This record gives sequence, C-alpha cells and structure tokens, in this order.
Amino acid sequence: MPSTDFDLTGKICVVTGGGRGIGRGMAEGLVRNGATVIIAGRTQATLDEAAASLGQGAWGFATDVAKEDDVIALRDAVLARHGQIDVLVNNAGVDPIFKQIERTSLAEWQHIIDINLTGLFLCCKYLGGAMKQGGSVINVSSLAGHVGLVRSVPYCASKGGAELLTKALAIDWAERGVRVNTLAPGWVDTDLTHQLLEHDVHGQRMLAGTPMGRFGTPRDMAGGVVFLASDASAFMTGQSLVIDGGWTAA
Repeated sequence: MPSTDFDLTGKICVVTGGGRGIGRGMAEGLVRNGATVIIAGRTQATLDEAAASLGQGAWGFATDVAKEDDVIALRDAVLARHGQIDVLVNNAGVDPIFKQIERTSLAEWQHIIDINLTGLFLCCKYLGGAMKQGGSVINVSSLAGHVGLVRSVPYCASKGGAELLTKALAIDWAERGVRVNTLAPGWVDTDLTHQLLEHDVHGQRMLAGTPMGRFGTPRDMAGGVVFLASDASAFMTGQSLVIDGGWTAA
C-alpha cells in the first residue's frame, strides 16, 4: 500500500506570499497532497487567480504581513471559515537590493527587515499561536540564512534572524506539540528573479556556484514543504531544510 505519511487531507494550510513564485509552487504541492490552502498576499486579484488555479477549496486573503492588524484579520478569517490552522508557511518576503552597506539607506534596511523578519514574527505570533497539537510552522529562509552574499547585508541579516527565530520558537513550542522548521531555497527562477538569473555576469556566477548546474524551480520547493507539513517529519523541529542544488556545500 502507498505510504500515507505525506497525506495532508483535512489539513488547513496558510501560505503567505502564495500568489506567485515559490509560494505558489509550495501551495500547489500542498493541494496535490490533499490540503486546503489559504494564500495570503498584497494583491487580491493575483490571489484570486492563483486560488482558482489551485482549486480544491483554495482561497486568497489580501494581507500585508508587516502590518499587525492585517495578520490578525487573516488569522480571524481562517478560523472563522475553517476553525483551525494546521500548517503555516511563512513565505512572504522581499529580495536583496545588492548594495554596499555604505549606500544602503535606513529606509531600505527597514523595508527588508519589516517584511522578512517582523512579518515572520507577526505571522508566527498570531497564526502559529492559534495552532493546536500537531501543527507545523515552516519559515521560508534562504541560502543567505546560512552563508553570506555579496552586497546583501540587510537580506542576510533578515534570513539569519529567521533561522534563529525558528530554533528558539521550536524550543518554546515543543511542549505544545507544534513544530517549527525552516526551508531554505537556493537560487530559484521565478518572475521576480528571472532577469537577475539571466544576467550575463551575475546570473552566470550564481549558476557556476550551483553544483547541480541549474537554477531551482518553484516545484522543486514543493516536496520539501510537503515533507515539513506532514507526519513524515513528525520528529523534526528547530531544523533547516536547505534546497539549493548544492550551493552551500560547494
């Protein structure tokens, strides 16, 4: 008989930043394995299109994860419709700006920290805080949470913070039976990153540093998020699953 370890039937999963790119790929993986998925993002039209494509009861809720009231409203809407939150995928984030720190403004620093780290804190506090025993929080980090990237101080700081927030929260919530892990992607080709990855110099440097010889796709991230969401990882918490084509091993 096929294994049921990865079966997510009956699970209510919230994916922030789920309307496109990596988040949408993760949402698709969760739906394929039976979950009901709520995708959150800042543009309702994008969410509605993605939810219609996902099917299986998926729906979208406009949310700015850096705004406390928005995150509370998302939690309340999910609980009002479904009565539970089983899986939280904190994927919403912004990319590096690739500037030396001397040229990075306080506003640029704050924007990255607000979304990548404060948004993570708020979603864990309110949505993760509403979980019961058996819940799984998956914080989407980056290879930049494990190694430094050139001219990316605010981004690396935010992702390094995400990694240690995850470890600390995993300890705190273990007694509640709620697991907290990170999934750390490498260079993934999406509509937001495509131009950079196709760049003659920067893109080729990134590709050369990836031993598997290709960039990732959103679907490459789906298997990892299903694993972390499911009973297949029932004894795993406070860990980081790195899916980077070997970048951090080189």
